[in-house]
This record gives sequence, C-alpha cells and structure tokens, in this order.
Amino acid sequence: MRRAALFSLAAMAFLNAAIAQAQAQCQLAQIAQWAVRAEHYNPVVDGVINGQKIGVMLDTGAGVSLIHRSAAKKLGLATSPARGRRFFGVGGETQVQEAYIDEFRIGEARYKNWVALVAGEHELQSDVALLLGYDFFHQMDVEFDLPQNKVQLFEPKGCDNAWLAYWSKEAVALPLEAGDKIIVTVRINGKPLLAELDSGATYTSLSLEGALQVGVTPKTAGIASGGCSTGLGRVRVDKWIAPFDSFAIGDEVIRSPKLHFGDLWQHTKREETGSFIARRLPNLPDMLVGADFLRAHRVYVAHSQRKLYVSYAGGSVFPAGGGKPCSEFKD
Repeated sequence: MRRAALFSLAAMAFLNAAIAQAQAQCQLAQIAQWAVRAEHYNPVVDGVINGQKIGVMLDTGAGVSLIHRSAAKKLGLATSPARGRRFFGVGGETQVQEAYIDEFRIGEARYKNWVALVAGEHELQSDVALLLGYDFFHQMDVEFDLPQNKVQLFEPKGCDNAWLAYWSKEAVALPLEAGDKIIVTVRINGKPLLAELDSGATYTSLSLEGALQVGVTPKTAGIASGGCSTGLGRVRVDKWIAPFDSFAIGDEVIRSPKLHFGDLWQHTKREETGSFIARRLPNLPDMLVGADFLRAHRVYVAHSQRKLYVSYAGGSVFPAGGGKPCSEFKD
C-alpha cells in the first residue's frame, strides 16, 4: 500500500514537472489586440474600407468573411455576381456577389486588392459593414474577453501541451469537435448536444431539433416569445424562450436557465439540380452559443491545440431578452 502511495506521489511529481516544462517552453506571440465597441452587444471593432470608417463584426458563426449588401451600396462599391457561390443560414438563402476593395484596414493590419464577397438581404441600421468570419479566425488562436471589451489574436509557439488559459487555473478546457467550426459538446438537462460558438448570434439558442431532444416544443408550458430572428437571407424565424433544468459546459453548470429556441435550420436547404429534392445542409449544430454567453465569460479558442478554454467572469449568462413575433413585422 505504501509502495503504491509512493509511486502515485512520484507520478504526480513527474506530471507537475512536465507541465511546468511545457509552460516554460510556451510562447504566446500576440498578433493583435482589438478594442470592442462598448455600445454593441455583439463584438464589433473599428475598421476602414477604402478610407471610409466602418464597423466590423467578429462573427465566428459566419463561414466566410463578407460585406453586407446594403453597406456595399453606401460605400460605393461596384458589385458583380459571384458565380458558383451559394450562402444559406437562419434566414434562408442570400444572393452572393463580389466587390473589389482597394484597401481594408483593421487595427494595424492592412489588406490590399481584396475581392470580397457581398451578401445580405436586409437593410442595416448601423455602420457595421463587414462580417469577419471563420475563414479568418481559424488561422490563429482567438481570445474573447468581452467583459473587458477586447479581443486578442495569438500565434502560440511551443505550446502543444501548455495550459493556454493563462489568466486562470480554474478555467474549463474542452476538446473541439472535428470539422470547420468551433463546436464543443455541452449538456442541456444532462443531455449531450453539439454547440457552435457563434459570436455573431446575440442570444444563445437551441435548434428545434435540439429542444426536442430534451422534450421542449413550442407548445411546452411556461414558454414565452423570444422574438423574431433574422440572418443574411430574407426569411424571419420565430423563437421562443423556455425554462430548462440546467446548462453545463465542462464543469460549469448553470441551474434553471431560460434559453431561446426555434427552428433555426428550417430554411437551410438547397435544391439539387434536375430534381425536386431539397436537402438540409450537413453538420448543423444543435445549439448556437452566442454573445450573451461571451459577455459573461472569458473564452480562448485554441485552434493550435483543438481546445476551447472557458472561465466565468461574472454577471448574467443567459438574459432572457424577448421581442415581437415575426407576424408583427412587415416585409
């Protein structure tokens, strides 16, 4: 028994030494630090297109970076069809175009001679012109510190086995699921579901399929209107707010949350050429974890390790903001 205890102590000491060595070798080279505008709930930073100031939304849920069509008109950008490109999302399909940009600036970085994609069917009510999507963010590690109104980009060197939540030993580390999105496993009422980190979504929302897996429907007792959701397409989608027993991400458990849910993916279908078959796009998550979660947490997306580090920073995690149903909106 004593020999086993000594062996255990020796193994722990070896493990601690290995961890300390990994931390010592790790270097987090900061690529950029961006100030997030305090007046926006979603992460929006300052940018410039062809000398004109714009807002840039940091949108990890957007597969590719793009300029909103109404903003392209205001910026005086000439557009042409983007052949062979189709975009689908919560709001259904949106027409895709291209626009040539002489120079785009964000922070200290400059991108010249950029052929940008253009999409979006609704008029924007702010100066947010560009969605910086996952095609950009997957190239590096990203830290969202929205409680402090900042986002940092890192290039880790020698950090394969290091603890990258450098601000806290109490953070949760979760493996990223396979694929080209930031997806982790969460638990709703104890049921494991796949959740995508979508900084462009205002409220964390379950898909209808995800809600059904835990026994919640639009007819469940105690639900309320969650408002009308839109994406880049024209279609509006009703959402509801329902009480749940728990939401868990790693060791963090939130009791009795009120979460949005809706048929998020009902319009994410494409018709196959030469047939009447409409197929739903593959690899859609059960849940979108949005800006409401990020506003109460510090989150490090370690693409270098295929991990997500999360720590609670304070405040309400899921404020149950409602709104008018879609039937009350005019097209």
